[in-house]
Amino acid sequence: MTFTAAVDAASSPDAELLTKASALSIQETTDAQLPPHRSHDPQYNMKRSDPFQFGSRYLQEDDDVFEFNAWDHVETDDAYKEYAEQQYAMQRESPVSDFDKHRFNSDPAKWWNLFYKNNTANFFKNRKWLQQEFPILDRVTAEDAGPYTLLEVGAGAGNTAFPILANNKNPKLKVHACDFSKKAVEVMRDHEAYNTDLMQADVWDAAGEDLPPGLGENSVDVVLMVFIFSALSPTQWKRAVHNIYRVLKPGGEVCFRDYGRGDLAQVRFKKGRYLEENFYIRGDGTRVYFFEKDELAQIWSEAPAAPPDGAEVSESADSIELEGKQALFDIEELGIDRRMLVNRARRLKMYRCWIQGRFRKK
Repeated sequence: MTFTAAVDAASSPDAELLTKASALSIQETTDAQLPPHRSHDPQYNMKRSDPFQFGSRYLQEDDDVFEFNAWDHVETDDAYKEYAEQQYAMQRESPVSDFDKHRFNSDPAKWWNLFYKNNTANFFKNRKWLQQEFPILDRVTAEDAGPYTLLEVGAGAGNTAFPILANNKNPKLKVHACDFSKKAVEVMRDHEAYNTDLMQADVWDAAGEDLPPGLGENSVDVVLMVFIFSALSPTQWKRAVHNIYRVLKPGGEVCFRDYGRGDLAQVRFKKGRYLEENFYIRGDGTRVYFFEKDELAQIWSEAPAAPPDGAEVSESADSIELEGKQALFDIEELGIDRRMLVNRARRLKMYRCWIQGRFRKK
């Protein structure tokens, strides 16, 4: 199989890629001399102490790449880089038509409502890994933590909020789970674990003019943004960052994870999906952006102030350049999580790239 055919064969939804890779059988090993991170023995599947270490299974020169289902910190090889650049060139030459660009950008909520109507709550797996990635979630859910308010932006069907509440021992924790999609909010409110004493699910546009229902300025301790910023148009970033700044208490923390440039999900896009550089329309009509690390650092650390109340705001990317720039957040951590998932049965290598960060309100 050629490299191009191998990548095309991997062109299935993100969740399917992960399911296929994780479902493959694991071979037994009795070699007691293997280092812990190379062993198949479950006793070595221990949590790492540094959440931004992003795993410790390093691919060495003499390793058999198809021995494990996944490898950490793997840079893409030259063949994949060449293929990716060819894909980007093809995508740029065949962008979304002006008609479809207006259709998808004018009412993005419509497409997310259709998405959740068609997929209900079964599309995403519960994100049980979040407390490993963001230790502050352990602290706010501890029995003696005291009053804490957590806001999840882009809560979807509750695949983050409900696992957090399932592990919660803090009677004074309140989770506000907000999403752009009315259908997603309906799914959360209909969930058997939905308890209004601990959780409030609402429709909220993170790039709109209002703050989330029930929340005022300087009222939130922690904001979760997991694969939601990428759904926004670049023209909406500044407003969204400013809204997060407004709702957070001084010293409050943003826990962030999203797609990185070069991820397989980006490379596999075909003709007619390119909106603008690194920004695409999926087959279901939802939008997705793939970020560079430095780009995110600039967005969150150098975001300009929003216009004062009553000021006229245009839809341009520079619409909030009215009062000069001020640093709104300190970048406490920002790292790239690169993993190579392996389909050993089909001898395929699939390169994934995510960016994870913690930003603190000044």
